[in-house]
Amino acid sequence: MKPTSSGQLSFIRPYKPLLIVLSGPSGAGKDAVLYRMKVSGYALKYVITATTRQQRPNETNGMDYYFVTVEQFHDMLQKSELLEWAEVYGHWYGIPKAEVRKALDMGQDVIVKIDVQGAATIKKMIPNAVFIFLVSTSKDDLALRLRQRHTESSADMALRLNAADDEMNQISRFDYVVVNHWDKIDQAVADIIGIIRAEKCRVVPREITL
Repeated sequence: MKPTSSGQLSFIRPYKPLLIVLSGPSGAGKDAVLYRMKVSGYALKYVITATTRQQRPNETNGMDYYFVTVEQFHDMLQKSELLEWAEVYGHWYGIPKAEVRKALDMGQDVIVKIDVQGAATIKKMIPNAVFIFLVSTSKDDLALRLRQRHTESSADMALRLNAADDEMNQISRFDYVVVNHWDKIDQAVADIIGIIRAEKCRVVPREITL
């Protein structure tokens, strides 16, 4: 609080950029939710994950993921260019550190999409980040979403569904949970935006140190 020229008090809230971590089981709709947020024009820095998995037909390199070879990925590791990395379902995933730091230094809110294992790693490194867990309405719904992607074999799908049980047990480590209802993706987007707006109203802002 500080006095104005008229002697009245005004409140100027100190601005602190946020790091938002969006996670949840495979098939919960994280990619779809982030895409809808992008096209809605909501002002966030969307950091793209580097991965060694094969590019899917509907994906664009440099927009959905940075698709790299295993050799390129390990070179990034050796050069300490990744904020976090993990092997998931036989493929490597990692968050480029430079993009996150640059955006935060410029005062931009940053959102990263990551698996539950990676979110736990970031939680240890940056506990003041905002952790959001995205879920579908049921395991049957999750299985349906995975089948409709047409990108997993039966064995891979079974692996992801089994992993989902363990991942759901990690919800208590997150700050918020958002349910992505079938055909109601705009509601999930609105919930995430509402969380970010609420965080901006905290009496004591989160301070991200990277």
